[in-house]
Amino acid sequence: MTDLPRSVRITEEGPREGFQIASAPVPTAEKIALIDALSATGAPRIQVASFVSPKRVPGWADADAVVAGFAPRAGVAYTALWFNPQGLARALAFRDRLAIAGSITVAASEAFSLRNLNRDRAGQIAAQRENVAEHQAAGVPVTRVSVQAAFGCNFAGDIAPAQAITAVADAMALAAEAGCAIERISLADTMGWANPLLIERVVGEVRARWPAQKLSLHLHDTRGLGIANALAGLRMGVEEFDAAVGGAGGCPFAGHPGAPGNIATEELVLLCEEMGIATGIDLDALIAAGHLAERILGRTLPSALLRGGSLAAFRAKARAA
Repeated sequence: MTDLPRSVRITEEGPREGFQIASAPVPTAEKIALIDALSATGAPRIQVASFVSPKRVPGWADADAVVAGFAPRAGVAYTALWFNPQGLARALAFRDRLAIAGSITVAASEAFSLRNLNRDRAGQIAAQRENVAEHQAAGVPVTRVSVQAAFGCNFAGDIAPAQAITAVADAMALAAEAGCAIERISLADTMGWANPLLIERVVGEVRARWPAQKLSLHLHDTRGLGIANALAGLRMGVEEFDAAVGGAGGCPFAGHPGAPGNIATEELVLLCEEMGIATGIDLDALIAAGHLAERILGRTLPSALLRGGSLAAFRAKARAA
């Protein structure tokens, strides 16, 4: 403590994360309904779909229809996920609706890289070199470095901060080689191994090594430490976070079915707003969107705030008493 930011930007990933591991097919219209509800919350950035193989991620077989169907709202950046030229081509068909930028994605854990991407580290760097060239040929900037499994791995065990730093360095070297203007470094706790001290160590080392880069945290609440880890990131001055409404989602290749996914957006918003950190998000509207997500997915989501509600009504009653 204390380098708390005055404001943070939250990327809402609930649609993409939640629908990719839904236990039953979710109708396209219901996916669109959740995206439109989230657009009304004031969320500045929403990841709406995943352009991936329907064989590997059948929950996103209708990605094109979803992106074509939601109602864009002014001031909201809509993004999607892809991993190969076919996915990029699908995204480019929606340049009028999506904010399209590329990223260099690597994993601090080789075991996870093999499980998630079917490549070892050398193979992933080679694939990312081709990925960058494909984006540049299409006129798409590559602006982000993303490191998966940056804090630990179900398949490899503990990930030392030095391993995460090496992964960032590999990706940044590739970016420099290709002439990419990297704006942010994203560190992902893909399988929920992080703790606040580890967040401080890794974020601190990344900031010391690359002080000009902004940092983003993608945190999972797999073992209940997600919001504590977000607080550690805030204390280190991190200004950008990924989160998912209701705590929906999770990586389908991470090896812990049924566990909580990303940190719940509404819990992160509550944390920030109670500490005087602006998010620009209407918490009550976000809670309503969380209940909608539960109805669509047909299950109770992990977020405690969906059960407890916001403090606004209680404060109003206290003032009136």
